[in-house]
Amino acid sequence: MNNAVRFTLGVDDIPKRWYNIAADSPVPIPPPLNPGTNQPIKPEEMEAIFPRNLIEQEMCQDRYVDIPEEVRDAYIMLNRPSPLVRAVRLEKALKTPAKIFYKREDLSPCGSHKPNTAIAQAYYNMVAGTEHITTETGAGQWGSALALACSVFNMSCKVFMVRVSYDGKPYRRYVMQVYGADVYPSPSPETKYGRTLLEKDPNNPGSLGIAISEAIEMAVTTPNTKYSLGSVLNHVMLHQTVIGQELLTQLEMADVVPDYMIGCVGGGSNFAGFSFPLLGQKIKGKVDTEFIGVEPTSVPSLTEGDYRYDFGDTAGMTPLLKMYTLGHEFIPSPIHAGGLRYHGMAPSVSLFKDLGLVKSVTVDQIDTFSAGIQWALAEGVIPAPETTHAIRVAIDLALEAKRKNEEKIIVFNFSGHGLLDLVGYDKYLSGQMK
Repeated sequence: MNNAVRFTLGVDDIPKRWYNIAADSPVPIPPPLNPGTNQPIKPEEMEAIFPRNLIEQEMCQDRYVDIPEEVRDAYIMLNRPSPLVRAVRLEKALKTPAKIFYKREDLSPCGSHKPNTAIAQAYYNMVAGTEHITTETGAGQWGSALALACSVFNMSCKVFMVRVSYDGKPYRRYVMQVYGADVYPSPSPETKYGRTLLEKDPNNPGSLGIAISEAIEMAVTTPNTKYSLGSVLNHVMLHQTVIGQELLTQLEMADVVPDYMIGCVGGGSNFAGFSFPLLGQKIKGKVDTEFIGVEPTSVPSLTEGDYRYDFGDTAGMTPLLKMYTLGHEFIPSPIHAGGLRYHGMAPSVSLFKDLGLVKSVTVDQIDTFSAGIQWALAEGVIPAPETTHAIRVAIDLALEAKRKNEEKIIVFNFSGHGLLDLVGYDKYLSGQMK
């Protein structure tokens, strides 16, 4: 094993192709269905929401998809390639023989992995002639990323932000507004569906499912407007594989093969982007790594949900997706990890969980913030509440290795920093967190 603590790549090492795990899946990823016919949806039936070039990627079966040079150039602005770092200070603090590595996706201008697909989606929309893009956001990481991407490619951006995060995470809202986006608390009076919900409950805390419904409604009722999704769909997972492909090279540099690959899971994008390139090797029998998705105890879609077809939004405006779901009308508790408050899971991640290739665990909010502070004290970086879920399990596995005196290799995705989530840390430190 290479004893270096930081493994960096050059700009020329930014991947030139995205990896599509659909080509290596043991069975086909279940297609989206038309809710009216229960038949696989036709490409033209999705054109009211997405541009055709992204629909083609959504349904693509090719193992690799070329990354346009304009997107690769923008990836440089996102501080790609991102480093792989060994958490030696945490290892020392835990007194564990385990080796802990983390992929730093917090170094983008928005502080998370989300711009990897936001830049790509904005580019393809621009090429298709789209002028306006709508979307939803939970904690604000995705909304910030798409606002930035739309500013790069000169399109307007309208973001429906889950109300509990709109109120509790104002600085993420300010970031979106600095990049030129219009931001609405969801449910909002901007859409028919939002007005209906507010009439029933003016204090509705919102959910990602509700915000998706509002963004889609605005997209289909506004000329020259398309909708953009930050997780769940195949083309989003595809774009995020720049993370995992860089990681494969860095693992070779470190001369290690992970025993565990860990990522938090809400809709599945950071976990998939981080893990799918190596998971493809596991499918081929080249590694025996264990892949673990970590989710909140209060939103256990992958762990306790039903594996079936369901709507991706609350109003039932999307195609039906086969996924682990808590039900599209599920409204989760207003936890601080807003990016993980989604009722379902990406069809691809769901399939691999069903096949036994991916495992899932749940962790309590207070335990995750405890892990986040332990991490910050050891490694210096304050993690996003979403990221603390992965850190919690990485620490627990490192302590298990200590008990068993085993030198395990633990790798996780540091999906975002928490410098705009300090209200959550304040509530934890003051004993107000539930």
